[in-house]
Formats: sequence, structure tokens, C-alpha cells
Amino acid sequence: MESAEIRRRWLSFFEERGHAVVPSASLIADDPTLLLVNAGMVPFKPYFLGETKPPAPRATSVQKCVRTPDIEEVGKTTRHGTFFQMCGNFSFGDYFKEGAIKYAWELLTSSVADGGYGLEPEKLWITVYLDDDEAETIWREKIGVPAERIQRLGKKDNFWSMGVPGPCGPCSEINYDRGPEFGVEGGPAVNDERYVEIWNLVFMQYERGAGDGKEDFPILGDLPSKNIDTGLGLERLAMILQGVQNMYETDTLRVVMDKATELTGVQYGAAQNTDVSMRVVADHIRTSVMLIGDGVTPGNEGRGYVLRRIMRRAIRNMRLMGATGPVVQDLVDVVINTMGRQYPELVTDRKRIETVALAEEAAFLKAVKGGTNILDTAVTETKAAGGTVLSGDKAFLLHDTWGFPIDLTLEMAAEQGLSVDEPGFRRLMQEQRDRAKADAKAKKTGHADMSAYREIADSAGGTEFTGYATNQGESTIVGLLVNGVSAPAASEGDEVEVVLDRTPFYAEGGGQLADQGRIKLDSGAVIVVRDVQQPVPGVSVHKGSVQVGEVTVGASAYAAIDVSRRRAIARAHSATHLTHQALRDALGPTAAQAGSENSPGRFRFDFGSPNAVPGSVLTDVEQKINDVLSRELDVTAEVMSIDEAKKQGAIAEFGEKYGERVRVVTIGDFSKELCGGTHVGNTSQLGLVKLLGESSIGSGVRRVEALVGVDAYNFLAKEHTVVAQLQELVKGRPEELPEKIASMLGKLKDAEKEIEKFRAEKVLQAAAGLAQNAQDIKGVALVVGQVADGIGADDLRKLVLDVRGRIPGDRPAVVALFTVANDRPLTVIATNEAARERGLKAGDLVRTAAKTLGGGGGGKPDVAQGGGQNAAAVPEAISAVERLVVETV
Repeated sequence: MESAEIRRRWLSFFEERGHAVVPSASLIADDPTLLLVNAGMVPFKPYFLGETKPPAPRATSVQKCVRTPDIEEVGKTTRHGTFFQMCGNFSFGDYFKEGAIKYAWELLTSSVADGGYGLEPEKLWITVYLDDDEAETIWREKIGVPAERIQRLGKKDNFWSMGVPGPCGPCSEINYDRGPEFGVEGGPAVNDERYVEIWNLVFMQYERGAGDGKEDFPILGDLPSKNIDTGLGLERLAMILQGVQNMYETDTLRVVMDKATELTGVQYGAAQNTDVSMRVVADHIRTSVMLIGDGVTPGNEGRGYVLRRIMRRAIRNMRLMGATGPVVQDLVDVVINTMGRQYPELVTDRKRIETVALAEEAAFLKAVKGGTNILDTAVTETKAAGGTVLSGDKAFLLHDTWGFPIDLTLEMAAEQGLSVDEPGFRRLMQEQRDRAKADAKAKKTGHADMSAYREIADSAGGTEFTGYATNQGESTIVGLLVNGVSAPAASEGDEVEVVLDRTPFYAEGGGQLADQGRIKLDSGAVIVVRDVQQPVPGVSVHKGSVQVGEVTVGASAYAAIDVSRRRAIARAHSATHLTHQALRDALGPTAAQAGSENSPGRFRFDFGSPNAVPGSVLTDVEQKINDVLSRELDVTAEVMSIDEAKKQGAIAEFGEKYGERVRVVTIGDFSKELCGGTHVGNTSQLGLVKLLGESSIGSGVRRVEALVGVDAYNFLAKEHTVVAQLQELVKGRPEELPEKIASMLGKLKDAEKEIEKFRAEKVLQAAAGLAQNAQDIKGVALVVGQVADGIGADDLRKLVLDVRGRIPGDRPAVVALFTVANDRPLTVIATNEAARERGLKAGDLVRTAAKTLGGGGGGKPDVAQGGGQNAAAVPEAISAVERLVVETV
């Protein structure tokens, strides 16, 4: 049974039994404590935490997940992987243990003809929590599983929580016996390789307290509502139903390995080292495609770094197997063709995914070239110091800065006769992981900080947003926090967070900055609002300070936003929509939104593009936007179902989470997007849009910055003033300025070349005299000294080589010249072949000189360059070179 069919049967089975089918959420987690969605229940977390009311009492999904704690282990075993699909069914206060158990057994054991998976009941083993007698009884008496196939395990294996105070409960796992060829019998308590877990049923019935680890926390009591959260690993079930040894041999991964074989000629199963590489490529390329598909782009931080790291590991392992040219295009295509059956958006978005992936491949190949130079220098320095081991910090630098996988460093160092301090490298890597884990743990405590907001939401409900229709209005203070703690009142000067039952203030979101303004109480108290956020969905928190009087919970208030700021932001937001559509029209659908910020009078818009946008195209885009303004198109907003919005062609932003009902903003016949922000009523209200330019902010992502309305006019007015000044300087009309200025710059460049040529000739004139005055050190001609200050590195190198060339080739010669440029000493040293036969190598001499100068250097035996920080040490460095020559010969 193919993976796509496993997924279809799952959703169909639970939909027929009253579950709402929830599409997979984006891998970009809508949760500040998570980098990526790493479990099937993550999108349902707000429901389990009580932050939001679930849309239905029953739900089911097949959720895309990525876990990356042990990337280095991927490929070494057949069990580690980064991307997986978690099939889940959920109950929010509806059915509980008996319902979950019966559904699981029915789906697994029903025949294929009846819509099930057709597993043999006698091969299924059950585990329950130590004291969960209720679950054990249901399995034994209601389902009929023999007692000898039911095992009880402890808190570590069969108890679940989110790792923070909140819902928790015992688990019951369903395991499949793969047979004696996978190890000894005895059930999952004895051998989890033979008895592989396929489905975990979590019975959320308790509330846990604070504590570390999986076992060290107290159970505080029963939850008011009992919930069900189950997870079945699609890849594990596919492994069983497809009769293969491991997940890498299932249909969605095997095809990637087959393509890798086609590209490299290496067969899977031929050797352990190439099998590891095959598995790395299959897993990492599939994960990369899924991440890019959800809007992640390669970068050096956060989820962008995760993507960059796994892509580079995949490309590196292809090269280890013998691939010499580009490989990403073919590998990405096969993943899209395979996974596209389950996620059609991959096929629709193929061009953008390929563009991002190919750009990263090119960037990595370039990085390999640059990193190789760094590695060569590190190898030279290690050998010069008499070492045989490349330090761990050098290996870590190559890994962290240049994206060099450790196996690449090991291989290249070995080629130079060096080993690598792997323990030192691993220690630095572990320190980096520990810092990341500590940061993640600190972020988790955010749930505790949210409790005050959740209490307000539970007692007073959400905040009604009235800002689409009005800029001010009456409201009531239903929540008040002072210094992050709930308080009944606040006094003048206090920093406060205020929750209103209804508000015209827009909370920051969707790229739009928050409103600012004032909240006035009937008592005369005034709160100045600087920011508005929604830490809990649906609850707007107004952050500011009490300017006058005392603020109390329950008081009546009048909220009024800064209207001029709102209008300026609205103009910017509407202009962002126009820019998005104009860019898509010019560059194609790959110019999809990747982020934005709408602030008063200006905006920035990020979009996908592998290359810089030509100036002519940007000009056309700006012209098109302003043409739309002149058409005076109405801007309207309508709430509809997500399906209807998609049918109408509304554009959605990558990574945004949308509910069943969405707000669609339409600008005439030009633009239609899903958006919760505020906008102008007509495009004529924007006045003018001026694009300031575009730049790169990451691999495959560009940024346009622009001004709107009065800000755009002021910018053009300043530009006009500058143009007028230039006209006066060059005595020309505006249209003549580019040509006249280009001519002036050309003449200046020619003059600089003449000056450079004259300076070089003057420097080289000294060559003959230097060569004639060479010292004789035991038959070695030594030219050493300081030349005029200000000579650049290139000119100094030319002079040194010229002097060396004037000394007869059969006479050993060393030329070591020094200069000071920009207050920093510089040296270039060259030796001829006769000198090198006497043991005199330029690299050794440069390192001695540079050390004296307080710096470093290196190069080849025939010519090397170095520098330092201490210009006053040049005479001492000259003496150090002379001494080394004497000692060597």
C-alpha cells in the first residue's frame, strides 16, 4: 500500500466517524517555543492548553513534522530521520479511552477491502502505563487482546506531557511484531527493534506541575475535560504494509535513493559508507523540499540554518559518492513528483522550490571553494608548528562559518596527512547544542507567563476588534497587568498591560505595526498606548503607561487611536498588496511574499527571487503601481470560507495560519489577498508610491523598500533639490546629468590609472639598486629592508619579485621587504630555487617576521606575505629575518 493511500484511508476513516478533517499546518510553527512543527498535536496545542475553543469536538489530520536534534545521526541507522508524517485523531472532551482504543483497533485490523490496513491481530502487542488498569481492561475485555500480549511500562515510556506544566496523561502504544529475523521474542518491553511502535494513544486526563525530564514532575489532579491525542507514524506503517526492512526503503524515500544511484552509479546495499550517504541524501532532500514548500529559505539562523545545514549535508554526500556536477535539480524533482500526490501544492509551487534549492546548491559549492582556502591555511600553520592534528576549533570554524560538514574536514585534512581533533570539535558542537537547548528551555517557561492572559480570556472572553469600522469607542477594562502580574489597579507612572472587552486598536500582526493612542477612563485617568499585541489568540493586550490618575479593572473607558498614524499605516499596507501583485505580474508566481512590515508612510516587502531584480523591471513595477492609484480602484474586504477564497484566487502568505473563515481584501480587479489588516478605501488615497530599491536578505529572498504618500513626495522633493544642485555643478540639463557625470568619472578613473602606473614605475626603479646591494650570507644573497611607506601589497609583491629576478638564478637569494601602509606593517618575502635547496622557505621566513609584527601570514615556499599590528616593530622584524637566514645556512 503506497503512502498516499495510507494517508487517504486514515482521513477517510475518521471523517466517516464524525471527525473534522484538518489540513496539515505549515512546518513553520505558529508557536514561539518551537522552531518547526515537531509533532502532530502542535497545531492543536492551543485547544489542549485551553487558550482557544476547538472548532469541533473531534478532529483528524496528517501533519507534516520535522525533528532535528540528531542530524549527525541521520543515515548512520535506519531509524533516524528528520521529516515524517504523523497521522492523528483528537477528541476534545468527547470520546475517551474506550473510543480511542476501538477506533485504532478497527482501522488497523479491518481488511483492505473494507477500508482498513489489514494487519494481523495476532501480531499486535499493546503497552499501557503501569497503573492504568482502565486501559488494560479495555484492551483485554472489549477488544480481546490476550493478557500475554499486553505489557505495562513506566513513566518514561508510557506517560506523556508537553514538558511544561499543563495537560498530561498515560499512553497506550500499539506495536507490530516483525518476526524472529528482527530479534528475540518477549514483546516491546524486551525488543523494540522487532516489536516496532506504530500508534501511540495519549489519554489526557491529568494536570502536571513543574519539573525536569520525563519523570520528575508532580501530578496536580484531574483535568476538567478529558481529551484524546493519538499519533500514528505514517512512514512506520508504510514500512510494514510495503514489506520492507526500514523507512528508507518505503516508496517516498526509495525513489530518491534510486535517483541518487542513477546520478552516481552507486548501488544501495553495496557498502556501509555509501549506504549511509544514500540515506542522508534521501532524508535530507525530502525534508528540504517540504521546508522550502512551506516558505523556509536557507539562512544562517533559526529554521533557515536548519534548511541550509541539511541541504549541504545532502549535496556533500552526493559528492562523496562520486557526483561531480549539480545534482539538486534531479533530486528535488523526484521528491516533488512523489510527495506531490499527498501535497499537490508542491507541484503547483515547483518552480519556486527548485529556484531556492538550486541557489543554495550554487552557494554551497562556492562556500566549499572559499572554505578550502581557509582549511589550506590551517593545514599549513599546523604543519609549520610541527603538529599532526588539526585543532577542534578550526574544524568548528569551518563547520559553523563555511558550512563544512565534519566529514569533509576529516577527508581533506587526511589528504594533507593530518588528523582532526574530533573530541575538541564535538565538545564545541555540544556546547553550541547546550546553549540552544537552554534557550529552548527558557522559552518554554513562556507558557507560565501566559497564564495571566489565559485567565483573562477564560473569565472575560476575547477582545472584540472594532477598528475596521471605527477609530474610537466605548469599552470596559476587563484585565490589568502591572510588571507582568495581574493587578486590580494601577497608579500614575505605572507601566501597564490593559485588556479591553472591545477595542479599535489593531494588534500587531500580518506585517502591520500596532496602533498607538489613548485610553481615557470616566474617572479622568489616561493611559498612553504605545503597542498592542495578542499573546493569546483573540486577546488584545494594550501596552503603555498610566499618564494621569488611577486605573482599575471593571472601569468604563473610551479608547481612541492615533488616526493619522493608522491612516499612514493603512496606506502602506494597501501599497504592499499592490507591490506584491505587480511583482508577481513582472516576475511570475515565484515572487511570493516571504514577509513584510507596514509602518507609517513606508513599507518593506520580502519576496522569493533567485536573482536581483533589474532596475528596468523595478521601474516598470513602480509605474504599474502608480497607474493603479490613478484608476481610483475601491478597496473592499469580505469574510468567507477558506475554500471560497481559494476558488476566487486569493493569495495567501507563506507560514501564515488561517482558520476556516478568512478575510479577503480586494483592490478592484488588480489584487486579491487573504489579510486581516487595515486598508484605505480607494487607491487614490495612497497619493504616490516610490520604490527605493531592492536588495538580498538571504538565499533566494529579495527585499523591496518603499515610501507612500507624503513620505514619498518629500523624498522626491529632496531628490529634485539634489538634481538642481548637480545641474549647477556640471552645467547641464537633468537628462544630460548621467552622461556628463559618467564622463567625469571616466576621466577621473583614467587619471588614477596614470598615477598608479607612475607610482609602480617609481617603486620598480629601486629594484636594481636593492639587488646590487644584496648582503652575502655564506653564499646567499640577502636583500632585506624597509621601503617607502604607503606602498600597497600588490606593488610590494611586484618589487620583491623584480629584485629576485635580477639576482642570478644559480646564486641562492632571499628578498624580504617591508613597508607600512595605513599604520599597519606589511611584508613580502620571496626565495629562488637555489635558496630553497639550502632550506630557506618564504613561508617560514614570513611567519617569523609576522610574529614579530604582532600578526600572521603564510604562503608558498617561493613567495609569502604577512602583516601585523605594530609598525614600530619593523626594524626588529628585519633583524629576525636576518637571524633566521644565518641560522638556516
